[in-house]
Amino acid sequence: MVVQPFKIAVSGAADGDFDESIKELARDVGRQIALHHFILLTGATTGIPQFAAEGAKQEKGMVIGFSPASSKREHMNKFRLPTEKHDIIFYSNFGYAHRNTLLTTLSDAVIVIRGRIGTLNEFTTTFEEDKIIGVLLGSGGIADEIPHIIEISHRGSGRIIYDDDHKKLVEKVVAEVKKDERNYAD
Repeated sequence: MVVQPFKIAVSGAADGDFDESIKELARDVGRQIALHHFILLTGATTGIPQFAAEGAKQEKGMVIGFSPASSKREHMNKFRLPTEKHDIIFYSNFGYAHRNTLLTTLSDAVIVIRGRIGTLNEFTTTFEEDKIIGVLLGSGGIADEIPHIIEISHRGSGRIIYDDDHKKLVEKVVAEVKKDERNYAD
């Protein structure tokens, strides 16, 4: 029997005014994912996902990115996105919205930190797929708006885990992913 490693995507703002505390927080989320021997998935972009990738690599974790571009050249020149800190980048040629769907569909769970409209897209796609979502409250942006979005959407609570402590959030998400696996193992 082949054991497949679990995969957690980190979703968050690619651009913005990042102070050192939010950068370090995202790095530590990446480190925590790697310490659990999970693969980190990202949108192969800047900002929060890149900081998480840096953290995962500090712990020798595996990082896989999903680019909106059709090639490495387009990824770097047209989209101006990084390639470092990723072990593998899949060049989807899908643009941002469809890349987001690929990223979230191939993950076992998604952790939302801060975020803007692309993060909201990744969140709603993950929610519709009935996947585990960790939301880091207090990180700003879309992450802090998700409880309200859920309330006014009248679609149920989904499989969302909220916490304002990033380490506890990763622990809860990891536990839920492992529980899910046990439920479907037979």
